[in-house]
Amino acid sequence: MVMLLSACFPSENMELIIPDSDTYVLILGVAQDAGYPQAGCIQEHCMRHWRGEEEARYATSIAVLDKKTNTKWLFEATPDFKEQLHILNSVSNSTTNTPDGIFLTHAHMGHYTGLMHVGHESMGASNVPVYAMPRMHEYLSNNGPWSQLVNYGNISLQSLTADSTISITEDISVTPLQVPHRDEYSETVGYLIEADKKVLFIPDINKWDLWETDIRELIKEVDYAFLDATFYDQNEIPNRDMSEFPHPFVIESMNLFEELSDVDKAKVHFIHFNHSNPLIFNEEAYNEVKQSGYNVARQLQTFAL
Repeated sequence: MVMLLSACFPSENMELIIPDSDTYVLILGVAQDAGYPQAGCIQEHCMRHWRGEEEARYATSIAVLDKKTNTKWLFEATPDFKEQLHILNSVSNSTTNTPDGIFLTHAHMGHYTGLMHVGHESMGASNVPVYAMPRMHEYLSNNGPWSQLVNYGNISLQSLTADSTISITEDISVTPLQVPHRDEYSETVGYLIEADKKVLFIPDINKWDLWETDIRELIKEVDYAFLDATFYDQNEIPNRDMSEFPHPFVIESMNLFEELSDVDKAKVHFIHFNHSNPLIFNEEAYNEVKQSGYNVARQLQTFAL
C-alpha cells in the first residue's frame, strides 16, 4: 500500500493498493487535456489548489502493468508525463525507467505532447515503442518537433489498425476502436484492453449517437468502462452555447445508460474532466452520479485485469 497523492473528489486521501492479480490497470490522471486547475483559472475551485489546500489532478492517462513479465504500458502521453511516469515506475518491478510501450489516442494536446519528455532535451530515451494509428503515425513522422523524436531514435513508431487486435504480453491484448471526434491532425481511437477482464477506455468522443457502435452494448461486454466525461451538462460554461461541444455531457450519458442493469451501470467510470466539471470539486454533483449507480474515476485507483 503506497500513499502518493490525494484523490479526485471527494476530498479523502487515496491510497494506491496493488491488486493481487498478475495484471492490473492504474489510473494516472483524470482531468481534461490541460489538467486541473487549468492555467489562468482564478475561480474558487482552482484557488483551493493555488492556496495549497488540495492536490492537482493530472491529465487523463491509464497504465497497464503485468507482474509476470515486469512490464508497464502507458495509455496517453500527457503534459503531466514526468509525474505520471514517476508514479508508474514507483509501483513497477521493471528495471527500465521508460514504459514498454505508449498507446496514443489522438493528436490533441493532452494526449501526446508528453512525448517531449523522452526526447533529446530531456530523458534522451532510446526507441520507446509508441503505438499510433495511420494519421497519427504520419503526423509524428512529418511534423517537428515530434519528427525529431523519430529521427533521433527516441521513439519507435508502431502502426495500429482500427479493430485489429495486438498482443502486448502473453496475457494482455489491445484493440484500437476508432471513434468520431475533432480530427484536425489525426484520427481518434479508444482502446479495448483484454486479459482475464476487459477494459474499455474512451477519453474523447463526440456525442454517442454519432458513433456507429452502440456504447450501451459495448458496456455490457466489458468489466470496466472509462468514458469521456469532459463536461457535466450544457450549463457548465457561462456565456457559451455548449450544444455543439464535441463531447457527451455526463447528464446525457446517464440518461442514455438509464436502462442498463445496476451491474452494467457500475462498470461505468467517468473520466477526463474539464476543470469546470463539478465532478472534480462539487460534492452534490459527485453524489448524484454515485447515487445513480455510476462511478467517478479517481487518481491512483487500481483495477484487477
